[in-house]
Amino acid sequence: MSQVDPRLTSRDGFKNFLYLAWKCLGLPEPTPIQYDIADYIANGPRRCMVQAFRGVGKSYIASAYVIWQALAGSSDHQFLVVSASKQRADDFSTFTMRLMQEMGDITAHLLPREGQRDSKVAFDFGPAAPSHAPSVTSRGVFSAITGQRADTIIPDDVESWNNSMTASMRDKLSETIKEYDAVIKPGGRIIFLGTPQSEQSIYRELVRRGFDIRVWPAQVPQTKLLSGYGDTLAPLITQMLADPKMAAGRPTDPLRFGQEDLLERELSYGHSLYQLQFMLDQSASDEDRYPLKLSQLIVTDLDTDVCHEKYTWCSDPDKAWDSTVPCVGFNGDRYYRPMSKIGEQVPYQGKVLAVDPSGRGADETGVAVVGHYGGQMFVLESKGLAGGFETEVLEEIARMALRQKVNLILVEENFGQGMFAALLKPILQKIYPCGIEETRHSIQKERRIIDTLEPVCNARKLIVDKQLVIDDYNSTRDRSGDQAQRYQLMYQFSRITRVKGSLRHDDRLDALQMAVGYWVDAMAKDTDVQIRQAAESRREKALETFMEHTVGHTPSRTSWIQPRP
Repeated sequence: MSQVDPRLTSRDGFKNFLYLAWKCLGLPEPTPIQYDIADYIANGPRRCMVQAFRGVGKSYIASAYVIWQALAGSSDHQFLVVSASKQRADDFSTFTMRLMQEMGDITAHLLPREGQRDSKVAFDFGPAAPSHAPSVTSRGVFSAITGQRADTIIPDDVESWNNSMTASMRDKLSETIKEYDAVIKPGGRIIFLGTPQSEQSIYRELVRRGFDIRVWPAQVPQTKLLSGYGDTLAPLITQMLADPKMAAGRPTDPLRFGQEDLLERELSYGHSLYQLQFMLDQSASDEDRYPLKLSQLIVTDLDTDVCHEKYTWCSDPDKAWDSTVPCVGFNGDRYYRPMSKIGEQVPYQGKVLAVDPSGRGADETGVAVVGHYGGQMFVLESKGLAGGFETEVLEEIARMALRQKVNLILVEENFGQGMFAALLKPILQKIYPCGIEETRHSIQKERRIIDTLEPVCNARKLIVDKQLVIDDYNSTRDRSGDQAQRYQLMYQFSRITRVKGSLRHDDRLDALQMAVGYWVDAMAKDTDVQIRQAAESRREKALETFMEHTVGHTPSRTSWIQPRP
């Protein structure tokens, strides 16, 4: 193709090209949102980000942009595509090559010629002049790019669940993407594509680094959310807000996702994750919205049988746990060791094991063991067991009860009308005879969990075993990246809100609430009073022993007290 159609080089040239590309792929015409994204990619600022809901087709549009730039701009243009994984980046370049092939005569001259680089890792455009660097190169986000040069860098979903689970991971990722400024050629462009994976997404930092961010949510935002977007909403979305026919909650791209489609996704993802990945709402880190903080916990090594009489909380940076104890909380939310452990080691005053039986589908059976002493709660073990009423699950619960020597097992009876407890009893008789008590809840789950745990956390009365935190993090490694965190106790703890359905999975947290709730009545006891009473009891026993050895018997306590003159 010796001459490019002027309709492909005009101000709307890329949108016209996108129409042809979709037609060659057998897809429906691009939607208004897709056209709007295409226009921003083609004509936006040098440093920008496309932040749009999942499934809108950001990567497809960017692949088409790479080809259009070579067709209507310069075939010597060099692109670097970076994704969270090397495979994901290679998929981008592979699709780009395939699209050039599917578009036939329009782009045939751009295909690599004999002797040029031609692979999914790197390829050259046919007319490109010889160069050390390929026309298109794909890299994983943590791949070495030192010495690489590019006219345009496209970081495509560099943030994923797997590389942004913890604050330390997000710090590492944030430092890595700063390297792009050393790779880009003078006058070049960096175009981020992505959907936030956490409320503390690294994408939030891009504004401070001079990037223009354009946001396309899946639904017309409610007025109360607008302040969270600031001036990042796409003008097309702003027009919808001004249109009286476009009420809040209406799909912004009904050709992609209708109202029922979005409702299904909200039910599947849970309210909080849906707000993040479909509404692009990152204002969700407000203090009131997420009331439970990991920094309110005391994390230390706990023993199965004994504890110290009192643990004092602190937020001293020197007492913060390092990355050996993975923290899935928000940036700045950390685990802390106790400032001090006071008193002697004493047996727990009681331990309960709580079970939240699996409901259906991908739910787990949540199990938590919580001990109690002097008004303090000790979280000794927590698990999420795959399945519900199976013998393997029941036996594992009985073994946990034996291992922790619990006094009582609590079972939520909302599911199965008491069937779970009935099935568990004979298993317990064989492994660890123990009493069972069934509980029923009628209050909205999210409010019940927060109303139980928040006062305990605010009073710094919840002590968690360090190994439990580590095991909880590692327990979901067999799940896919976007599923792993949702099943972790500490993720559920730090992400629950009072909004119904805020968590897709809350089984482990619900079990913890049940166990803590059982001991709430004991919270009225003052820990210092408990210590004084215990010390007085020990003194009395020591005096009794002394009297036994001295006079041969233990006189009554009243005879030790001499009347005042």
